[in-house]
Amino acid sequence: MTRFFGVQVIMVMGITDIDDKIIKRANEMNISPVALARIYEEDFKQDMAALKVLPPTVYMRVTDNIPQIISFIKTIIASGQAYATSQDEAADTDKRHGRDFALWKAAKPQELSWTSPWGKGRPGWHIECSTISSAVFGKHLDIHTGGIDLAFPHHENEIAQCEVYHQCEQWGNYFLHSGHLHVKGSQEKMSKSLKNYITIKDFLKKFSSDQFRMFCLRSRYSSAVEFSDESMDDAKHLLQAISSFISDANAYIKGQLVCDPVREDILWERLANTKVTVKAAFADDFDTSRAVAAIMDLIHHGNRQLKAVTKDAGSPRSSVVYGSIISYIEGFFNALGMSFGERQVALGGGDSVVLSNVIDELVRFRAKVRHYALALPEEASEATPMEGATGAKGPKQEQKEKRQQLMQERKPLLEACDSLRGDLAAFGIHIKDRAAVSTWEIVEGGQGEQQAEKKS
Repeated sequence: MTRFFGVQVIMVMGITDIDDKIIKRANEMNISPVALARIYEEDFKQDMAALKVLPPTVYMRVTDNIPQIISFIKTIIASGQAYATSQDEAADTDKRHGRDFALWKAAKPQELSWTSPWGKGRPGWHIECSTISSAVFGKHLDIHTGGIDLAFPHHENEIAQCEVYHQCEQWGNYFLHSGHLHVKGSQEKMSKSLKNYITIKDFLKKFSSDQFRMFCLRSRYSSAVEFSDESMDDAKHLLQAISSFISDANAYIKGQLVCDPVREDILWERLANTKVTVKAAFADDFDTSRAVAAIMDLIHHGNRQLKAVTKDAGSPRSSVVYGSIISYIEGFFNALGMSFGERQVALGGGDSVVLSNVIDELVRFRAKVRHYALALPEEASEATPMEGATGAKGPKQEQKEKRQQLMQERKPLLEACDSLRGDLAAFGIHIKDRAAVSTWEIVEGGQGEQQAEKKS
């Protein structure tokens, strides 16, 4: 932390919930700055809800806390660690040290302002956060977050103000600084001024909130993140791999997917190791990329044992271990605001349960048709021509011809089943044909996603 030389009450740009840009825009629109600020505020809340970001316990506005801010500044001045300067544009020349910073700025003509002991004005940039966080959390803060660009001077100045105000040696325990979002190939962060950004509303027309979360989880929060369609596609494929595994594992547990006996000892060991790795990764400065990699490795080993499909319905099943794996994976992502395997959530809408049941019935009907079309008589394996029937068709030949005729007759049924599967895939409903039954899941991206899966 930089040495604290003193806080001065000089006139610099202050950022509140109603700043200069909002005032200028409000004047252009011929509405009050407060009304415009509330429009932006509600827009922000809607965007956060669309991204599935939980709302804070309380919303605090700077404009609602001006008296508290003035009182906060008075206390700092009384401690001898802040001082007033002249109220003109040359106030910077009155600074006692180059590192001193502003607590209060004088009002410009026709600018939103409040009366204070130092004249009409508005809060400086840093004092707002110190005052409001102290009002909510008291004299000690555990974790403080923000972008890496706020580490200096904003957060350091917050610390200086709060440690003087509360007369403490350490105001906050931890400061977590997040990296910036970059457009691929650019060294500049996404910024409205640079016009190299995408709005949340436009983003959500193409991608989902879960996909964005997975995109973020693949990097450390403190690292710069490069945004591109390719990186978002990678996130989509990871989510699909997780969803597909959970679907297959659930089908195995229900007896819809029959495979060779699995090595339970290996799976239990993998699950235990994954839990240890994930816990260590989060303890290591929230290393989410390592935690997600451990989860994907667990899924890889779980999938390997489900691939040995057999027709022996009497094979013993290890439902408990797969149930435990599913429970752990779903619990992990649920803690991170993501969900898998819930058709009602994936389908959305008030009639989602009804729609889910309709799809269940449709898939069951298709499975019955497909099973009938495939239920052809087996060829006789040990048939021999009858004595004295030289040149006549034997039982084996007749069976073969009958089978070929049935295959030809039932071919349109199989084609119809395949066509239905393809049609549903266009709506993101992915049907998987098992040995005895068929299951379905929501696949974001429809046929494009399916084709990508077939290629991989």
